[in-house]
Amino acid sequence: MNLDKKLVLISFLYFAEGFPFGIIEQTLPVYLRLHGMSLASMGMLSLVSLPYALKFLWAPAVDFLGSRRRWIAGSQLILAGLMCTLVALDPESPNIMLWAIIASLAIMSATQDIAIDAYSIELLDTREMGVANGFRQAAYRVALIVSGGLFVALGGWLGWTTAFMATAAILCISGLISLGLPHVDVRRSPFSAASLKAPFKDLFARAGVVPVILFILFYKLGDLAMGPIVRPFWLDRGLTTEEIGLITGTLGVFAAISGGLAGGMLMNRHGIYRGLWIFGLAQCFSHFAYAFVAAYPVTGHIGVYFASLAESFCSGLGTAAFLAFLMSICNREFSATQYALLSAIFRVTGIAAGTFSGFATDALGYAFYFGVTFLLPLPSFAFLSHVRNWIPEESKSAEVRSKSDIDHVRDSAEEPTIVRLRKKDYPAGEPARPAYREGAPEISEIRDSRAP
Repeated sequence: MNLDKKLVLISFLYFAEGFPFGIIEQTLPVYLRLHGMSLASMGMLSLVSLPYALKFLWAPAVDFLGSRRRWIAGSQLILAGLMCTLVALDPESPNIMLWAIIASLAIMSATQDIAIDAYSIELLDTREMGVANGFRQAAYRVALIVSGGLFVALGGWLGWTTAFMATAAILCISGLISLGLPHVDVRRSPFSAASLKAPFKDLFARAGVVPVILFILFYKLGDLAMGPIVRPFWLDRGLTTEEIGLITGTLGVFAAISGGLAGGMLMNRHGIYRGLWIFGLAQCFSHFAYAFVAAYPVTGHIGVYFASLAESFCSGLGTAAFLAFLMSICNREFSATQYALLSAIFRVTGIAAGTFSGFATDALGYAFYFGVTFLLPLPSFAFLSHVRNWIPEESKSAEVRSKSDIDHVRDSAEEPTIVRLRKKDYPAGEPARPAYREGAPEISEIRDSRAP
């Protein structure tokens, strides 16, 4: 399958992945609050994020039982059925059934994520993962806009029953299309109790696993630490809700998508390792734009717009490289479990950063805190030499270079250049003999030089 067809599939799959996430994280809170759910109960909605963090616990089932296509299609069709059930429940009288449906939506959405990520890893060659992750980011963000923005508006215009039934229809169509996804041939171990440990043993038994885990924890720490503070900063700088909507819904999304696509294209040419270096530094330095704007209020709203665009674009670059790296280091035999585990490790950083970001900003102020977020990812660059050994394209290049050097030495030793001197150049009375170039092995006969 050529790259163009793969990119179409990746775009479809990650739109399908982002669509239910937007419904759960953005649309449902609006729907439930409009129907009178208390703020205390609304706070419980934060628990729906748990399945996304804990999905590695049941990811081995996706690795060993059934095909990726069936898991993807089955999850989408079940999600469609759950949305239809949600319509029949009264949101003004929340009960255990309503919470069970919401929890089931999150679990099935996370399960779909596991299967789609695994299928994508198996579909793509390592050199294709960079550009594919650019398209992945774009499709995912478009899905969030559609499900978290368009369908909220649709609920207000035509009613929530219509909006949720339309959601179910899209999920159902997506599930039917997924049944026809091309088969990807990957060797898998037979299921057994021992095989449940295999993905974890395979990952943690590799040389240099500790530096790689530390790299994963630190690489996006600056973005994760700044994220929860950006919107309060906008409000404190006097931006209106309309201006914030323009940044988050239009300019910021466009910049992030552009960054992801640009990063993907560049990695397709220069590789993931260079992308991690260059794009990682870019996302660090983009935080200085926010620090500068916070330190000098005279920059006004234009300064805030510029800082937001720069940060969104550079974050898109860094995210494209980071996700391509995570995909590339997964063993294709255990791709579902290993990618789910790696993404869970990454989420731990986000939870920790979000927890302390408000306290740190109160203590330091916006300008100084944004400067600190520049420093937070820097430790990750100390681990890049270990990371390089894990990237298949880099390890293969090293093997090729090593083999080339060995062949060059062997050729130099076994095949010296022979120069036949003219008879007059030999001392008187000595027979003519071959002379060898300077630096070649001193041997008396060509036959001996080729002896094992």
